[in-house]
Amino acid sequence: MIVKVKLNSFLALLIVAGFVGLAEGLPIVKLIPTIEKGLGGTLGGLAIVVSFGAILGKLMAESGGAQRIAMTLIRLFGAKNVKWAVCLTGFIVGIALFYEIGFVLLIPIVFTIAAAAGVPLLEAGIPMAAALSVTHGFLPPHPGPTAISVIYNADIGKTLIYGLIIAVPTAIVAGPLFYKTITHIKAEMPEHLFKPKVFTEEEMPGFAVSIITALIPVVLMALSAVTKMTLSPETVTYQVLTFLGTPDIALTISIIVAFYTFGIQRGKTMKEVMTTAQDAILAVAMILLIVGGGGALKQILIDSGVGTYIGTIASHSGLSPLLLAWFVAAVIRISCGSATVAALTAGGIAAPVVAVTGVSPELMVLATGAGSLIFSPPNDPGFWLFKEFFGLTVKNTMRTWCVLETIISVMGLVGVLLISLVIS
Repeated sequence: MIVKVKLNSFLALLIVAGFVGLAEGLPIVKLIPTIEKGLGGTLGGLAIVVSFGAILGKLMAESGGAQRIAMTLIRLFGAKNVKWAVCLTGFIVGIALFYEIGFVLLIPIVFTIAAAAGVPLLEAGIPMAAALSVTHGFLPPHPGPTAISVIYNADIGKTLIYGLIIAVPTAIVAGPLFYKTITHIKAEMPEHLFKPKVFTEEEMPGFAVSIITALIPVVLMALSAVTKMTLSPETVTYQVLTFLGTPDIALTISIIVAFYTFGIQRGKTMKEVMTTAQDAILAVAMILLIVGGGGALKQILIDSGVGTYIGTIASHSGLSPLLLAWFVAAVIRISCGSATVAALTAGGIAAPVVAVTGVSPELMVLATGAGSLIFSPPNDPGFWLFKEFFGLTVKNTMRTWCVLETIISVMGLVGVLLISLVIS
């Protein structure tokens, strides 16, 4: 439906959920309640995370905070090492944003950096795209892995810790190191697209303020994860840090701080700050519905017995649940293009395997996220974003963007399997 009919992903997920439920013998009177249960159950744990993450990202971009982070890192790393600075910028900024949103917000900075440092456009572009994609697949509170964590009932803080272990080397290999193999491919800066808002020194917030505000949710969630592994649940410190590290609370704190640091302190009125927040939420409304649609399909698969059946087969197949989750997500990704749809659908299919096999739900989140990133075919909006903004041919887009995504996917799987060996 998504590929051939060009139907909206949300509608496609709901229609398929309905057909699967009826085909599997789910009573018709239970069909809509099951869909509502899956949609509401998924969005109940995600609406705040996705919405507040979008607000934080937009405030950061429109205040000049993202540009401040990028420019400061360039000064620290030097023009010769600009790719490392851009990679780190994408990593920091991308944690709160969906890939497409982060790409559009950061691409003017990439153009500015490439022009100012006098480096080839892809030298700055590849590391930025790699970092954004890695956060999309592996790092809560990014909405993608957070959504899969809800499906698998995984501990989000622990997922973040494991995700960081995988994400850092993956971003380095798929970004700055991978660029060295494609230096012969030349990208062109599209003049009609290069009209960025370039902030002056006075307009931008300070580097410390920008970086601290951006990383508040990550720090709080990481502290919560470490606390759960090291302290007794009876201690006050455990209870306080666990509460503050809950994704909803961590992001609530971060946007309250951002309202001041990226808004009021920059001379904006509260009305202007709220307008920015409203625009950010409108931008992710359809993404929220698609995530909810994935949750509806998951619930149908579970309540109709399909999930249990798949789980039973998988438990007797000898195939690692981690490989199963990665493979299913990879097949759906190549079929329909959307990494979000691939991850959520694969999560619904593979969720029963967790209960049957006892595999780490946190590693299942990361395996699913890795599989959902593979290849990025031409039916993925990210493919065309990369192609058009960097002025590449389809052939060169496949040699750069598609290879980059595949590196991230395969390295993610390898990282998950290695961690599984260590903790088992």
